[in-house]
Amino acid sequence: MTSIVDRFSSFLQNPTDLIILIFVLCLSLSFHEFSHAWVANRLGDDTATLQGRLTLNPLKHLDPVGSIVFLIAGIGWARPVPVNPARFSREGTMKSGMMKVSLAGPLSNLLLAVIASFLFFVVYTIAILTGSITLAGPLTFTGTMSPVLVFCKNLTGSLYTANIGLALFNLLPVPPLDGFKIFGSMLPNSIYYKILQYERYIGLVFLFLIMFGQGAIGTILNTIRVPFDYVINTPMQFLFSQLWKLIG
Repeated sequence: MTSIVDRFSSFLQNPTDLIILIFVLCLSLSFHEFSHAWVANRLGDDTATLQGRLTLNPLKHLDPVGSIVFLIAGIGWARPVPVNPARFSREGTMKSGMMKVSLAGPLSNLLLAVIASFLFFVVYTIAILTGSITLAGPLTFTGTMSPVLVFCKNLTGSLYTANIGLALFNLLPVPPLDGFKIFGSMLPNSIYYKILQYERYIGLVFLFLIMFGQGAIGTILNTIRVPFDYVINTPMQFLFSQLWKLIG
């Protein structure tokens, strides 16, 4: 309970942080669910489209509980997009179709993370060009950014962090997350459908762990995100560091 109180106390002291987080929440979760709906529609299932879910409108996607958990813990969920595998085209199995639909969500978050990382370094580039800061060493700066640039830096940084977290969280092989449908497609049908029978109960236990075991979940995600940070941020840092040297 203390962490929840501390979280909302920080929002009261820094309302711009809340504005940034709400924007990140709406964009990240909506894009995630839109991607599920788009791939399902491409595979021949227009169930989500007919229900108005092939959209980036957050009002069509956000789940009240999942949104609150996101604001508190930084990890949340939206209303699952309805998918009917029986309506997929017969180019592959229903399990392979579900794998593609499920993979679309985490991949969409990784795409947003790449864009956010690029824009984060663009903000620093603008600050250098406008003379707000100067390059004092590798990724070391002197000076003070303008309030607008600080806001943009915080926004893009939060967008990156949240989307890396959402991608990795959803890739965990636990029902009802996307990861189970992705990795579960490799299981024999007898085992896969047996686990699905207990999906609701496993989901409730997992929700309990999210709410009261943030430390354990956070440790797991922080460990597996290291290679993702390296793959995304390292090339971006190198490219922009070369650019900063050129512009002085």
